[in-house]
Amino acid sequence: MGKLYDTLSKDIRFIEGISACINCGTCTAICPAAEVYNYQPRAILDAVQGKNEEAIEAYLKSDTIWYCGECMSCKTRCPRQNAPGLVIQALRTLSIEMGYFVESEKGRQQLALKRMVGESILDTGYCVYIDHIDTESFPEQGPVWDWLRDNAEQILPKMGANYKGEGPGALRKVPQEDLDELRSIFEVTGGMAWFDTIEEHSARKAKEMGLEIGTGKDSEYFYEVFNTNNQEKHTNS
Repeated sequence: MGKLYDTLSKDIRFIEGISACINCGTCTAICPAAEVYNYQPRAILDAVQGKNEEAIEAYLKSDTIWYCGECMSCKTRCPRQNAPGLVIQALRTLSIEMGYFVESEKGRQQLALKRMVGESILDTGYCVYIDHIDTESFPEQGPVWDWLRDNAEQILPKMGANYKGEGPGALRKVPQEDLDELRSIFEVTGGMAWFDTIEEHSARKAKEMGLEIGTGKDSEYFYEVFNTNNQEKHTNS
């Protein structure tokens, strides 16, 4: 067997996700992502089950493995009880570990997720926090969002939120002690190392592209990966 398949075969999600796929295509037929993207879970499982190292590497470097929304509809309909979504998770993990994710547009967007969602969790305790969402990055929020942010301290309490307040309630301030504990969990479980891996390979790709990596959202490379979306390439026509 090859190196990539050997590594995949040790991932518990791979072990539980595939068992003698018969290549019937039911997963592709039921997949919501396949309706929008050029995406076939059936083809991915066929390549992986066939231990095709060249094809596996190509998937690790492609946009394809990032199209899956992890809804697990595939699991509910597979006659062999396979779970292509779990196999996709294992492939994504290997792609990041190997640094292959920076070779695709959707893969490079993992840096945006790390900096916008991952760092928000560690800094505030929230995956998405009102102070971090601006209309420059999310124009679809519209001008009413700017007004809401500018008047958050007056408006949010009327909606039942405890914005930046002590004690319980939506948008409450998470105590520093809890944030420290959360960070410790990330460190012990490998989450921080995972973030470092994403940053390391992203910095390498940024240098290759001649872009400044910076920190947070204020960098050339972040702007590039966050805003690039080759719709014609990704979607079904």
